[in-house]
Amino acid sequence: MRILVGISGGIAAYKSIILIRRLREAGAEVRVVLTESAAQFVTPLTLQAVSGQPVRTHLFDPEAEAGMDHIALARWTDMIVIAPASADILARMASGMANDLLTTLVLATTAPVTVAPAMNQQMWAHPAVQANLSVLGKRGVHIIGPASGIQACGEVGAGRMVEPEEIAAQVLRARSRIDWRGKRVVITAAGTREPIDPVRFIANRSSGKMGFALAEAAREAGADVTLICGPNNLPTPAGVQRVDVDTALAMQSAVAAVEQMDVFIGAAAVADYRVQTPAEHKLKKSAEVDSPTLTLVKNPDIISEVAQRTAKPFVVGFAAETENLQAYAEQKRRAKGMDVICANLVGAGLAFDQPDNTLSVIWADGTQQFERADKTLLATQLIALLDKIMNRDKTDA
Repeated sequence: MRILVGISGGIAAYKSIILIRRLREAGAEVRVVLTESAAQFVTPLTLQAVSGQPVRTHLFDPEAEAGMDHIALARWTDMIVIAPASADILARMASGMANDLLTTLVLATTAPVTVAPAMNQQMWAHPAVQANLSVLGKRGVHIIGPASGIQACGEVGAGRMVEPEEIAAQVLRARSRIDWRGKRVVITAAGTREPIDPVRFIANRSSGKMGFALAEAAREAGADVTLICGPNNLPTPAGVQRVDVDTALAMQSAVAAVEQMDVFIGAAAVADYRVQTPAEHKLKKSAEVDSPTLTLVKNPDIISEVAQRTAKPFVVGFAAETENLQAYAEQKRRAKGMDVICANLVGAGLAFDQPDNTLSVIWADGTQQFERADKTLLATQLIALLDKIMNRDKTDA
């Protein structure tokens, strides 16, 4: 994958450094083009160090073949991503101008173009900016964002550049050849709460972010996605059917109610045990009892039950470990009948409640390591890998 990242002038230009890193981590070859004003915010030397390639700033380069670097770059790239895209460059693109290297590339390439707008909230709301975006959208330019929030100028509103991890994930999905249309995918996410009494419960630190990111990535690939999740504060991904549950037994029932599925991804942190008989009323602290006893019983193994179905779907599970990651994960994969297991270390500052993660993905005859990255990006990479494994299995069969 060959991606040309264009950077226009704006304080959000510093985020493009992260975008370039994330794209390279996903295996893309990245080249960078700076506008003159962008060079006031980030230096070519910094971007060259991050991208591993010379950074282009001028329309004509004496060192390029025939001195016409814009033609060479236009032919080279598979996609142009402009982030941040200022009001100025959006206007010049909409007008069809070619007065610098970046705008010339937009006209000279046949590759798809994506823009991530970033500007003051009042500028974003201006009719001229909205009209330019409408023109670009009709021409097939893909627009990501912007997001809302506090801006560098101190104002609050729409106009912030979408976070680079999300831009990278969307770019990778757009370039992906994955087609999961017609596939029924069920994903469990977040932790469960096992009641002790009407007030207290046994739970874990799972936020559900990885499962939600996987649901979004699967839906973007065209799948019909059902997301069965424990308690969380995350927004439902667009186009995803959501089922909220509290306990492991409720999650088991919700999964069992889905009669047909092609792929099952068990990303939920289901409690291993529950209180045998939760108290009907709130338990009171007793001066006579220093160490109260709770009788626990095992919760159902939802992944094992899915793997034992007569019409078995492709089963993917997760393993959170604090030691012996590979050995414990492979043992769990075999014991539960999973096709693939995704393992990660947990502990202080790792996985739980974090925006990023690392994954060791293990299947019957292969492994792959995903380095630490935002969970949105990891989810996109994981769905792509699962697609390869499933297609390989079909070919072998």
